[in-house]
Amino acid sequence: MKRNGVCLLTAGLAISALLVGLGGCSKNTGNMDQKKEIRIGVFLYKGDDAFISMLQESIQEEARKYEQETGVEVTLNILDAKGSQNTQCSQVERQLALGCDALCVNIVDRFAASVVIDKAMAANTPVIFFNRDAVEEDLKRWEKLYYVGVDAKETAVLQGQILVDAYQKNPFSLDRNEDGRVSYVLLEGETSHQDSLIRTEWSIQTVKDGGVPLQKLTGGIANWERSQASALMEQWIETYGEQIEVVICNNDEMALGALDAIERAGILDGAVKLVGIDGTPGGVEALKNGKLLGTVEADRRKYASAIFEIASALSGSGEKEKLPESPYCWCPQRVLVHE
Repeated sequence: MKRNGVCLLTAGLAISALLVGLGGCSKNTGNMDQKKEIRIGVFLYKGDDAFISMLQESIQEEARKYEQETGVEVTLNILDAKGSQNTQCSQVERQLALGCDALCVNIVDRFAASVVIDKAMAANTPVIFFNRDAVEEDLKRWEKLYYVGVDAKETAVLQGQILVDAYQKNPFSLDRNEDGRVSYVLLEGETSHQDSLIRTEWSIQTVKDGGVPLQKLTGGIANWERSQASALMEQWIETYGEQIEVVICNNDEMALGALDAIERAGILDGAVKLVGIDGTPGGVEALKNGKLLGTVEADRRKYASAIFEIASALSGSGEKEKLPESPYCWCPQRVLVHE
């Protein structure tokens, strides 16, 4: 399907517990008397992260819709840790002291999830981790722990396939100097973030498996941030110049940062192919304008719906049948490409 210069391709890979609403992976554990009011804490690792900001807005929309449909008043306490795990732990303690019914946690450091879990278990308050997965052993510690996110390997494979498809359609669209190799640079997210590691590994592997003759020029950590990516890309353009044919980015914000540097250098739109992940408004706009080759977008509505449905069900809303069978709920994804 094509819309406004963007071709939409639905992900065809099978993933466990595919989230199409929660009905497909739910269990009936009996209903409780419905509360008249529920209080949910939402903890963000960084509120100015483009994807997290969009997800937060979607969670708020789900809460408003829930209030209208059920008459249950929802209080969302949204707190920004600004990248500090110590701050986030203090925020969790405060919300538990105020009597939150459930915690939705975008953890700063996944290896610190056990600290949050200890506090929540002591208060008998359920936790829904999202976007940043807790260590698997931690998530198994208690029946009131869940994770909502996307399958990082699927994301990476879909991103890699964008480049494979482009090369198969026209090899010289990627190999612009026609030397028989596609020379690329790589912009990675945080070193400690599991999705960054998986996206990097499987995106590159998918491109290689697809028969694209890759040559890595360099790579660097830009921590998901546009400004850091722009600074790195500027250095790489000075060093490698026209050798750079493709920029593979762990997210759209870094792709946009690379694009900023490319435009400052006066390189023509589309000469260097960029691929991102997230389907942010900025990324989609660049896609429509032919400045970004492709991105992988999570279904944010279903993503936010899953987070809120689990939180509300565990908060005593009387909807326990909406809880998933597994502690993991995976959100569907799709590919967006410029054509």
